Amino acid sequence: MLLNLPMASLQEKFQGKIMEFKDKRMKATSEILNSMRILKLQAWEMKFLSKIIQLRKTEETWLKKFLVGTAIVRFLFYNTPTFIAVVTFGECALIGIPLESGKVLSALATFRILQMPIYSLPDTISMIAQTKVSLERIASFLRLDEWKTDVVEKLPRDSSDKAIELVDGNFSWDLSSPNPTLKNVNLTVFHGEVPKISGTLKICGTKAYVSQSPWIQSGKIEDNILFGKEMDREKYDEVLEACSLTKDLEVLPFGDQTTIGEKGINLSGGQKQRVQRARALYQDSDIYLFDDPFSALDAHTRSHLFKECLLGLLKSKTVNYITHQVEFLSDADLILVMREGRITQSGKYNDILRSGTDFMELVGAHKAALSSIKSLERRPTFKTSTTTKEDTSSVSCFELDKNVVYDQNDTSDDIVEPKGQLVQEEEREKEPDIGSFKLMVVYVALAIGSSIFTFARAFLAVIAGYKTATVIFNKMHLCIFRAPISYFDATPSGQILNRASTDQNALDMNISNLVWAIVFNLVQILGNIVVMSQAAWQVFIVLFPVTTACIWYQRYYSAPARELARLVGTCQAPVIQHFSETISGSTTIRSFEQESRFNDINMKLIDRYSQPKLYSATAIEWLNFRLDILSTLTFASCLVFLISFPNSMTDPGIAGLAVTYGLNLKTHHSQR
Repeated sequence: MLLNLPMASLQEKFQGKIMEFKDKRMKATSEILNSMRILKLQAWEMKFLSKIIQLRKTEETWLKKFLVGTAIVRFLFYNTPTFIAVVTFGECALIGIPLESGKVLSALATFRILQMPIYSLPDTISMIAQTKVSLERIASFLRLDEWKTDVVEKLPRDSSDKAIELVDGNFSWDLSSPNPTLKNVNLTVFHGEVPKISGTLKICGTKAYVSQSPWIQSGKIEDNILFGKEMDREKYDEVLEACSLTKDLEVLPFGDQTTIGEKGINLSGGQKQRVQRARALYQDSDIYLFDDPFSALDAHTRSHLFKECLLGLLKSKTVNYITHQVEFLSDADLILVMREGRITQSGKYNDILRSGTDFMELVGAHKAALSSIKSLERRPTFKTSTTTKEDTSSVSCFELDKNVVYDQNDTSDDIVEPKGQLVQEEEREKEPDIGSFKLMVVYVALAIGSSIFTFARAFLAVIAGYKTATVIFNKMHLCIFRAPISYFDATPSGQILNRASTDQNALDMNISNLVWAIVFNLVQILGNIVVMSQAAWQVFIVLFPVTTACIWYQRYYSAPARELARLVGTCQAPVIQHFSETISGSTTIRSFEQESRFNDINMKLIDRYSQPKLYSATAIEWLNFRLDILSTLTFASCLVFLISFPNSMTDPGIAGLAVTYGLNLKTHHSQR
């Protein structure tokens, strides 16, 4: 037991490293999946696949150490009962206690009762190490500073004539930085995401936010625009017209009922920008915050949206927008010119224009850029042809012939034949006595041989499982990177990430353990039946119908179990996808004050995932209950046969051993 304390510490360290490098691999995989269209246009699939493979190799280094440590722990615990028996019998031989068959078999039976708790310890130690690492990671996340809601003083609608008031505000992304991002600001349009250092910020009424990089949820376009509000058809059509979405929806196959992929992958940049602007307009908020809203639009669309949205639907609202498009500044009531986090100028367009300095430089640079573009448009154009050379790199995946060798411990029983007697005493034949030392030598040799096979079995299972997981990982990612772009448009990235994380982790950690458990329990069941048959061969009469029932239950259970497992994976993917979308759109969600709605959606998805998970566990218990009944029936039949035999036909030691093995039959039969 003491030998496993340092192993448990090492297992915890290895598990922490595995999770660390797995996070790096999954982060890279997520970024690659989100940019797959660009990678395919540039023919960079194999180059980025090699990066994923390299990250996986680093992860495999620690995975290999973890699996080897698991094999060592398993070897130590599985051989503990054998070495305890060797020490016990050796001590008895040294102090002169006779090793009679009844005492030996009773001792072996006692050791066998202790085997299953000891056999469960390796998996328990491994699970404790993994659980501790996971809990520490969760605890470190929960200990992070939460978003403070009191940095912004929210006033009821129409309670003040000021929509936004900021007095002596200092903001910084990094609280430890000596240079704040915004310094001594007396008016700003930020919405509480940047940590406030000092100052007073008040907002009167509701607010809506339009980011520079559009955040679009997977689902219908209508759901993205409504964003949790009830449908008002007249208002909805007015918003679509103001955001120039009417013609775009006519082109789409199902209009606003068209399902768009993750992050709006089947929409153009301008369409995504207009969809999120329509979402903001439909909320009918009091304050609108626009972060460079015209960057992804052409000149005609920019002009239309500015007139229809900002000067049309939002003419009675408080609109704050950040922009580099100086042609829209003349309609602003107040302009703030920022330099190095400070407000350097403020006022109306003409007033600031007359004052010169920073704003005049910006307007002059804009006019110079427009004049240079016009001069380029008047020049003749020439066609140029470029030749690109594609660098291709190949990733080879090696297949593994899985030849797993398992050993079966043979149990040899001492056969005591009754001694015969001839007519004359002097003609009696006596067999030579075998000393205790020779018996112990043979028993120790058998124990060492058993340990060698257990060691080989443990490491062969680890090696086979590790190589199988590696081959499947390489083939899976090669298929993903070679898939057409239509596959990524139709398949949410959450499903792919679920395959690369949860399912791959099951291959890495569980496959070798499950193969080990299946083979071990199968050998144990056969051994139990053989020992029971030595005491009562009639047990085979019950064995055949029990075996038939087991096969029928297995066939009856397998198909629903597979479907339930598939359903669990299917319901888990939306949880991951929604969580990923929520994180990427947290700024927008907080701006619209939709935290509670998204939290409710997340809880519903988790409940939907928990249902098939519960049914799967229930199905396992259903099968275990019936297997327990069959095991109990077999054991009870053995007891009935033993009781019905005359005493002269039954060896007490063999009968006791059969009863002990029969008790363990239930444990091995229902192992999963």
